[in-house]
Amino acid sequence: MNHWAHPIVGCEEARALETRLFGGDEAREWPAMQRAGRALADAVLLDYEEIGGFPADGSILVLVGKGHNGGDALLATQAILQRFPGARAEVVFAFGERKLRPLAARAWRELVHAAGGRVVSRGPAADQWASLTGEYSIGLDGVFGFQFRPPLPPEVASLANRVNALSIRLRAAVDWPSGVSEEDDRHATVFRADFTYATGCVKTPVVNGLNAASVGRLRYLDLGFFGPETTEGRLNVLTPAVLAPLARLRDPDSDKRDYGHVFIVGGSRDYPGAILMTVLAALRSGAGLVTAFVPASLAPAFAAQAPEAMWVGWPETAKGGLSVAGRPLLDSKLERATALVIGPGLGREPETLALAVGIVESSPVPVVIDADALQWDIARAGTAPRILTPHLGELKRVLEGDDFYGSPAGREAVVAIKGRLTGVTLSGRGGYYSPFGGPVLARGGSGDLLAGIIGTLLAQSPDDALLAAVRGVVWHGLAADALARARGQVAVRTTELLDYLPAALRSTRE
Repeated sequence: MNHWAHPIVGCEEARALETRLFGGDEAREWPAMQRAGRALADAVLLDYEEIGGFPADGSILVLVGKGHNGGDALLATQAILQRFPGARAEVVFAFGERKLRPLAARAWRELVHAAGGRVVSRGPAADQWASLTGEYSIGLDGVFGFQFRPPLPPEVASLANRVNALSIRLRAAVDWPSGVSEEDDRHATVFRADFTYATGCVKTPVVNGLNAASVGRLRYLDLGFFGPETTEGRLNVLTPAVLAPLARLRDPDSDKRDYGHVFIVGGSRDYPGAILMTVLAALRSGAGLVTAFVPASLAPAFAAQAPEAMWVGWPETAKGGLSVAGRPLLDSKLERATALVIGPGLGREPETLALAVGIVESSPVPVVIDADALQWDIARAGTAPRILTPHLGELKRVLEGDDFYGSPAGREAVVAIKGRLTGVTLSGRGGYYSPFGGPVLARGGSGDLLAGIIGTLLAQSPDDALLAAVRGVVWHGLAADALARARGQVAVRTTELLDYLPAALRSTRE
């Protein structure tokens, strides 16, 4: 197993995993619940930084069922209240305090003992929670876990509707939102979350796109459930450990040529900024050498902004795109490259797209195909290993009625599908999901930065396109998270993400 990817499991597999780990022994389950509670508190408070940080007098609404999810939520609440002496909590027992299972009851006693008068509770009777009208800093949903079988009991559905209508700044689901199930019932009542914190393992319903509106953003809380003997699943969640080798000390005898030479082809008079952002990202992600082929009219200005790169001015079409007349410029230098990126800012002039087909068709090095180069014929040209980086709209354009992977040439392609939960797949076999990044990436240019990062990583490991792609999306996502926590989601520029690549890398561990 790749130690940097953990399997995403179905509910039956999750039950079997917990049985194997704990065997129903509460003496073994309690430490795991404590780890989950602390990890949940840490993760929620970290994500709260995106909206300015948890207030010193903040309030927490905690929804508790009978079992472990409720216990996790109670222990997380205890941890938050211990850090913020001016904060308070309201706990709603969906089925009553007396229905708590032993470990959840123990978590409740510990919360009361630790926080005393800063905690109030409400029972399951509708008149006890119907008056919930306050504004809350955090809402923690710990009613149901993966043992849930739909539909929600009527009283819990009524509670869900009430809570969904409240003013809550950050809504967090413990493991998964109560009401979500494996049955894909999109019309069911569900607690809506801004973040879902998968504890111990990620279950398949939370990566199902049909549940996206309820799940919100996914976070994976690794509690050590998976050891080195664990095999990968058909679907897997990526962890920051995939970046750890990049954070090691570099060889003191190394040379710039040891860290890859990435060629980047793109740009046009209509879209000049995209190629510059890709080059800047390649430089900031550790490339030894970067050569950029851009329209000749853009090269002088770009060289002034990024003098570390080698800028090659390319003959232009009448509209300012790359002309086929410039092809010898690339061919004469391509033997120096270890990877090629094509597409950012390329435009869609027929001459330029025909040029891109020819470049990919004859490329002797692996290729990252991005942006306007994500066309049916370009994606299928030649036999070089390739990474495609589409969003969902571009993916439809590339597929155009077939699965892409069954091509006569039998080539393999790594596809990194950008979205709420970025997924990476190798020729459609299995997949890896990155739980990093968020709405701060919903702005022009974020994909251009990703192409530059992946291009650098591919240039450094040209024989492992999958590894380059998963490292790229994780690094990009972690930097986006760091940017949002430091600056918020709104008042930032896309290229500011590059300033957070170092911190994201240094935060990783083997």
